[in-house]
Amino acid sequence: MMSIKFQLQPQKSVQVAAMFLRLHKRPMHHLKLMKMLYMADRRSLEQIDTTITGDHYVSMKFGPVLSNVYDLIKCEYSDPNDQMFWSTYISPRNNHKISLLKDSGNSKLCEFEEDLIRDVYEEYKDYDRFNLAEETHKLFPEWQKPPEGIGSIPINIETTLRAIGRTDEDIKEIEETVNHYIYLDQVLHAH
Repeated sequence: MMSIKFQLQPQKSVQVAAMFLRLHKRPMHHLKLMKMLYMADRRSLEQIDTTITGDHYVSMKFGPVLSNVYDLIKCEYSDPNDQMFWSTYISPRNNHKISLLKDSGNSKLCEFEEDLIRDVYEEYKDYDRFNLAEETHKLFPEWQKPPEGIGSIPINIETTLRAIGRTDEDIKEIEETVNHYIYLDQVLHAH
């Protein structure tokens, strides 16, 4: 059984969220931001076989969600340093809206990722949060409505990759590449 697990990039996740908020130029409903974040991550996966944030996905009532980023938004993330970094740049929810407190920069984002974020924003900026959530239900077959009483169910990367047309052979190659990069990162940061 394959199991691709990208490495979460909390600081990069902050920069992605901050870029969406910067483009929006005013507070954004957290649901709308969550949908745009998922769309950008998934579009990256579709185009270059890797995600921007490294987060894992879950299906929730209003569509697919980046699990750890959602915890950051709710101020319930397990690593206090990452939560503090998020809170330096992104406000807590106020009436379900969040805003940019100060510019986080874009040092972790490459030009491809910035263009992708801009494209997602331009395509969906005029949707309200519920229409955007409904759009994710239609567009993404990996999303499944959780059973009553269950907050979320995991979406594994392999399911998403199959939904975007990758074969088992493609998925195996992606898994090997991801594992290789994780290993290199561990070796480089061991000291």
